[in-house]
Amino acid sequence: MTWRAYRTGLSLILLVLLVTAAISVFFGRYPRPGWLLPGRLRADPLAAQLVWNLRLPRVAAAVLVGAALSASGLTLQMLFRNPLVEPGFLGVSQGAAFGAAFSILYLSRSPLAIQASAAAFALLGLWLTYFLAGHLRYGGWILRMVLAGIAVSALFSAGVGMLKYLADPLTQLPEITFWLLGGLWSTRWQNFLPILPVSALALVVLFLARWRMNVLSLEEETAFSLGAAPGRERALLLLAAVGATAAVVSLAGTVGWVGLIVPHLARRFFGADARRALPASLLLGGLFVLLCDDLARTVTAGEVPLGILTSLFGAAAFLVILTRFGIK
Repeated sequence: MTWRAYRTGLSLILLVLLVTAAISVFFGRYPRPGWLLPGRLRADPLAAQLVWNLRLPRVAAAVLVGAALSASGLTLQMLFRNPLVEPGFLGVSQGAAFGAAFSILYLSRSPLAIQASAAAFALLGLWLTYFLAGHLRYGGWILRMVLAGIAVSALFSAGVGMLKYLADPLTQLPEITFWLLGGLWSTRWQNFLPILPVSALALVVLFLARWRMNVLSLEEETAFSLGAAPGRERALLLLAAVGATAAVVSLAGTVGWVGLIVPHLARRFFGADARRALPASLLLGGLFVLLCDDLARTVTAGEVPLGILTSLFGAAAFLVILTRFGIK
């Protein structure tokens, strides 16, 4: 693909994303399922409050969640040279799930408290993975990170299971279960804005360093001979990817398959070069989660958990890629 064709394709995706976001703000189930005319905002205070305080932060959060998870997934897949790696791979998602459940049971059930606890345990999951990888005596660094990540994820998953067993089945358990399924139903400006600086900074770091990912995806000796400092640079990109993931997971819960399938689509359409694939992943991820969230809040009178829809469509797309095209 030429750079001109790449810029045209990326511009088209950006345009579709902006149009979809604008439509999403005025589309929902109030005052009836369908389109809310913008002119009604002045005549209907409830509609204006719905748009400005509920739908706008939710649309922005959906785009941010998709962009963060997909960019982090692409980064991890390149750094670990494994196309099946995704953001929850280092114990981050499972740590966030444990933190949220722990807050619901023992700390506070307010959205901000759940969000803070989830972010703290997500970062703890990363630290534990690094700590265990440094003490394993088998294989190279990447293999040790893989094994440590699997072990930490299993430990946190067992902890979540124990907390669900101890939870009150009438009050606490439904809230834990719904959070684990993922969703943006509780998104407001007051819990979206705190995660924005961390997520935005991490995504900027990944975007600016995208050209280094091509070098860091090579063997250690090759990357070093090309002038890279593989240890330091990989640590910086890992921290940025995990920081973005922890921030959005603390808000949206466990939203699966985004960080796995979107990078594959980006590479399929725009090539394996990270200079092209990462911006494409950002836009495709934001569009994918936004469309899934629109379905989650409009397809029924209730709320379908976002994680169910992303897993459904993500797994279907993954099967199509495997059976028709293969993994790149």
